[in-house]
Amino acid sequence: MSLRRSPSGALALTLGVFVWLSTFAPGLAQPVERGVAAEGYRPRAAATRIEPSEAPIIDADLSDQIWANATLITDFRQRVPVPGALPSERTEVRILYDENNLYFGIYAYDSDPSGIILRSMERDGPIFTGDMIGVNLDPGLTRRNAYSFQIGPSGNRADALFMNNTEDLSEWDTIWVARAAVVEDGWIAEVSIPIQSLSYEESQSDWGLDIRRVIQRRSEQIYWSAINPQLETHDVSQAGTLTGLTGFDQGNGLEVQLYGVSRAKRDWHMPGKDTDIGFSGGGNIFYRITPALTGTLTYNPDFSDAPLDARQVNTTQFSLFFPETRDFFLQDAGTFEFGGRGFTRGRDARTANNGRPFFSRNIGLVDGQPVSIIGGGKLSGELGEFGVGALSVLTDKTPSAGGQVLSVVRISRPVFNESQIGFIATNGDPTGVSDNSVVGVDYQYRNSNLWGGNVFQGDIFYERSFSNVSGDDNSFGTALNFPNEPWGGELGFKQIGTNYEPALGFTNRTSIRVYDANVRHLSRYGTGSALFLRELQFSANNFVVTGLNDVLQSRESSIEGEAVTQSNKLFAIGATNFFEKVSKPFFLPDDILIPVGKYNWTNAFARIATSRIFPLSVEAQIECCSFYNGTSLDTLLEVVFRPNRYYGIEASHQWTYLEMPNGTINIHIASLDTTITFTPDMQIALQAQYDNISQSFGLLARYSWEFIPGSELLVAFGQAATIPTSRFVAQRSQMTIRVGHTLRF
Repeated sequence: MSLRRSPSGALALTLGVFVWLSTFAPGLAQPVERGVAAEGYRPRAAATRIEPSEAPIIDADLSDQIWANATLITDFRQRVPVPGALPSERTEVRILYDENNLYFGIYAYDSDPSGIILRSMERDGPIFTGDMIGVNLDPGLTRRNAYSFQIGPSGNRADALFMNNTEDLSEWDTIWVARAAVVEDGWIAEVSIPIQSLSYEESQSDWGLDIRRVIQRRSEQIYWSAINPQLETHDVSQAGTLTGLTGFDQGNGLEVQLYGVSRAKRDWHMPGKDTDIGFSGGGNIFYRITPALTGTLTYNPDFSDAPLDARQVNTTQFSLFFPETRDFFLQDAGTFEFGGRGFTRGRDARTANNGRPFFSRNIGLVDGQPVSIIGGGKLSGELGEFGVGALSVLTDKTPSAGGQVLSVVRISRPVFNESQIGFIATNGDPTGVSDNSVVGVDYQYRNSNLWGGNVFQGDIFYERSFSNVSGDDNSFGTALNFPNEPWGGELGFKQIGTNYEPALGFTNRTSIRVYDANVRHLSRYGTGSALFLRELQFSANNFVVTGLNDVLQSRESSIEGEAVTQSNKLFAIGATNFFEKVSKPFFLPDDILIPVGKYNWTNAFARIATSRIFPLSVEAQIECCSFYNGTSLDTLLEVVFRPNRYYGIEASHQWTYLEMPNGTINIHIASLDTTITFTPDMQIALQAQYDNISQSFGLLARYSWEFIPGSELLVAFGQAATIPTSRFVAQRSQMTIRVGHTLRF
């Protein structure tokens, strides 16, 4: 196969389309006119207290008489497509609370119930594919952090942590109850959130609250308070206020999670190795020192329910970043968040996370091999005006080192309403080969009412690592963000010293200065658009890496145009010019050498995606035609089939073809995810992955059933194998059965 390189033609074509759209599209489609002003809109509601004996039954039926006495919220406004306009359908939300729980009764009226979209029923599944209601709670009235509880009309539900208005931690889980049902004039949901599932300041009777409804067939989002479309979904800076929340009973503040695990494991590649069968137990103990501060002890934590890592094949000079997926480290993860947008922005996760002082994935993993965690302790939450996060664990010994004690502490304090200042320190090296520690300070500034309601963020951080092997060195940086409409943009700078080495963090490139900038323009259009557009966005990005001597090492300069239609189809085109200085030769897969030299090339790309609200959705991307001193073609195809709420399948295939002067490379990465949902609390999930470079195949099948809130049965089967040609060569098989139960006192 041969690819003809024409980078200048591709760039010229893309630039021409970009200029045409920028010049003529706004004249063909009229931007929407907003309703009420988005800025300064912050409603309040007083909560209604009841006795525990009066609590409603959570059964998706609002006929309980006590709901007639509840706080009623009906004043919702559109966030999109017409910010501030009245919604197309009426929504009623009733709120009650007693000493043990918060209750929400939701009536989502719909003039055409047959149009309600139900694509999933699974717990923590793709709830965004259908209609939904979301409740965001900010018990500390921080205007930065919140708990999010989401429910759909089929009873599917999801929970998440919103952290510092910059991150959405969807892997977080807690105990709560929700039921939903479609009725003749819409759908109904009832929600009960135990107070023991939340951290809150006892003296704080006003909580941040926002309620969100999504009507998918109209691409309509309505909010009670945060109707400003420039805000991210996980941004609670403009949430409303729920007042009068007092007199909660946290009990003794003690929660015990116990589990027993039975495992059968077989290593097929080791001749004479029999199947190992064993049983173990473990658990977590949580104690609320105050309602807002929780201490945690863990013994022999089990990660059987952690999903497979997304498979990647490295075609760069630098190591890849894999995000954390284990529940123990995801709980209260926001407490340890450091640096703000300095570590949540960038071209990709690898770039953004370079230099991160703490990365929990390093705990329990040494040189790519898992290491058992014997036990550990954690302190997280708020103490007075301070946010507190402290973690210390003991890991098992490895072939090269004994057990290690690994620790991190993070302290932060709000300043100037929406901003905060903080400190972090880590100690320990998972490999045991060095004495390593890191200290750092950061300041995260935010103003969500700048120049008449615009949002502005500014982050700055400094950190220093200490190592008896590599020495001491610094890393520091800043990031500015103006996420507004129609114009928005970002600026960033980061420096990572030569000897900066956070053993409990992540770094894959040192001795550099990183400069990152982008500017974008977004227009929204009404239903009468001549181009059938809902959104049209243009952006320009520039990413530069130099050495500490200011000599250019890497650069990516790109432009992109993106259009979203009224039916939620996405079309994007763009072009990127790359520069790479290779100081040391490195190898691509199949031992293809990239020699020392300077390389400059330009690629064009196109992407199309249909909405996931349909039974069949497709996303496809193609990028062409250069790579270093060779030619390339990179394609990605993702197909999602969800014919109903009970079944879903997602398949993806990425093909990268590289034709280099010293050989060709064909990279294929395939994955398949299937879910069968019996009830919102019972499902079977299957993951399968393969890539032809490592020739490795991974399979994980999980059956999970939360038979009562806080109690779960998990059956998991994992299979690792190689497929060198057409043969299937088993490497390892493992079956796990785990039963867990949570006790609260």
